[in-house]
Amino acid sequence: MPRPGEFAPLQAQELRAAFSGAGVDYLFIGKSGAILLGYPGTTQDVDLFLPNDRTNSEKAIVALEKLGFVLDEPLRLAIRERRDFVQIKSGPFDVDLVFAPDGIENFEVARQRRVLHEGFPVASLRDIIASKRASGREKDLIELDLLEDFRREYEKIHAPPLRSAADIALEPPTNS
Repeated sequence: MPRPGEFAPLQAQELRAAFSGAGVDYLFIGKSGAILLGYPGTTQDVDLFLPNDRTNSEKAIVALEKLGFVLDEPLRLAIRERRDFVQIKSGPFDVDLVFAPDGIENFEVARQRRVLHEGFPVASLRDIIASKRASGREKDLIELDLLEDFRREYEKIHAPPLRSAADIALEPPTNS
């Protein structure tokens, strides 16, 4: 079966189903994450941000193999050791597992800022942009202005509704 040349939503759906079934904690990140939010670009692979957690890494191995990825011992070891960046080209499409993306403090912080878009857990556009900026890679830097423009428009459309001081004062207290 020929491998697709660029990221397609079907790949994201397959990953979501396999990772959900295996209980894998993850976020779509990078350009593939932005594309899931509506960014009009293309990319060659799916970038996934995983927490630095051994059990989660083992679950990711199971899910990837179930999807048809062939993980040899060096790849399995890289995932188990949670190396910063693990590139996998031995499956139905290309996947990059990122355990320590540039420009993002850690997975827990990114998860708190994530966007759940049509069931896809996606890193916030601000985190995606921060990571691309911090990477310093020319191909990422070229895209920054377009991503920033997209982020501004996205945030206008998806901004939380404004609430007046009176509305806030009338809300029942929370049990925090």
